[in-house]
Amino acid sequence: MRNLYLILIVFTLFSCKKQQPNVIFLLTDQWRASALGYNGDEIVQTPRLDEFSKSSVNFNNAVSVLPVCTPYRASLMTGRFPTSTGMFINDLYLPSEELCIAEIYNDAGYNTAYLGKWHLDGHGRRKNVASERRQGWTYWKGSECDHQYLREHYFDNDDARKKHWKGYSTYAIANEAKSYMAKYSQKQNPFFLFVSIGTPHFPHHTAPKEYMEMYFPEKLKLPPNVPEKQREKALKELQGYYAHCTATDKAIGEIIDATKELKIYDNTIIVFTSDHGEMMGAHNFCPYMKHQPYSESANVPFLISYPNIGDNAGKTANAAITTPDILPSLLAMCDVDIPSTIEGYDLSEIITQPELAPQRAALYMNVSPFGIAFPSDEYRAVRTADYTYVKNHTGALMLFDNHKDPYQMNNLINNSNYVQIEEKLDKQLMTELERIGEADIKPREYYLKKFGYWGQPQFEKNYHIGNSQNVTTVISPNNTFEIKN
Repeated sequence: MRNLYLILIVFTLFSCKKQQPNVIFLLTDQWRASALGYNGDEIVQTPRLDEFSKSSVNFNNAVSVLPVCTPYRASLMTGRFPTSTGMFINDLYLPSEELCIAEIYNDAGYNTAYLGKWHLDGHGRRKNVASERRQGWTYWKGSECDHQYLREHYFDNDDARKKHWKGYSTYAIANEAKSYMAKYSQKQNPFFLFVSIGTPHFPHHTAPKEYMEMYFPEKLKLPPNVPEKQREKALKELQGYYAHCTATDKAIGEIIDATKELKIYDNTIIVFTSDHGEMMGAHNFCPYMKHQPYSESANVPFLISYPNIGDNAGKTANAAITTPDILPSLLAMCDVDIPSTIEGYDLSEIITQPELAPQRAALYMNVSPFGIAFPSDEYRAVRTADYTYVKNHTGALMLFDNHKDPYQMNNLINNSNYVQIEEKLDKQLMTELERIGEADIKPREYYLKKFGYWGQPQFEKNYHIGNSQNVTTVISPNNTFEIKN
């Protein structure tokens, strides 16, 4: 009788154990935070995400740790900074030695799945990402990188034959996400589903026609920080950019609908975000440009809903968050131990109490700008609820009051009224750098040499050369920078 009683106690305790939530991570490409209805854009139509924002927490000061595709994704997967992993340039291979999201969640008993753009393989954008280079994701329908949205390729699990998504790939990937959930929501174990959508990244002319017709250029508006010389090109690109946004909004809405139809919404964490933004002519940077510390490039959307969100639904968290903070925060919300390798902060307490820590500083950077951004300054930056502060190895570069100056047109560096604020932000920045082993800010040459990129022919061909306004910048054989007209 006593043994039966003990068995009943154990069974009751096991039955009452908190059920781990599913996780659905919806990652888009090049969607800046300002280009959403719920964030104040009066032109772009994003009804489904506007609706989702009312049932989630909106982090309005989220930044991309390094506003370019591969560096962001590497940081998201590892919870580590680009200066630690060496992943600060596009098309690099994320080393298998790095401990990543799927490996952690696999060990915690989750089923893991990855759909869409990867951009962490470094073996060629059209080549298959072999299973041993997928960082632990067990279900796979993805590709290294392909923005041909009407004929985007992918590889199906262990099948090495190249396939193509049917029709507009954003819709096709969303359909695959729904199919995966329909199958794995019936499993005993929870799942982590990563949906990586390429839109609204250019090319913009491939957006669905019905949405292109919603945004004729003559009816669009550009912010005051776009100079006249950029406006014609920016308006043309903005038409397709907005059209991709609206189409992507539709696809994301259908994925969220599916969680409700499958009756798993109430036990699922859902994140919507982007890897970086889009300058779209702002500050005289051409459309397509990211890289930069300005809000258009670095400030990304970040919505998160979770089980029992209650009165927090629809609230805004002013606390700044950067990419390495995402993984430890999700792990904590899933009751999974946070590995010691992770450098980001666990912000789960802010997610469940959005009013906390409004003055915390989020660190972001560009270690070595490449391609068309090569002539730009490398930088380290922090964003708080009020300010953006940027510096490099030569000194302070930018200080903006994001409330008084949302378009960041008034640089307050050396403004006598902001000396104390600049000093405070500088201290916050340097404290964050020291925490990750960067006691000072070093020039790009240091990191190129540290991680072995300097002198590699394929690297010099692809990344040491950048073009900006008919000026080409190259690294010469004697390791000095040279400008050629």
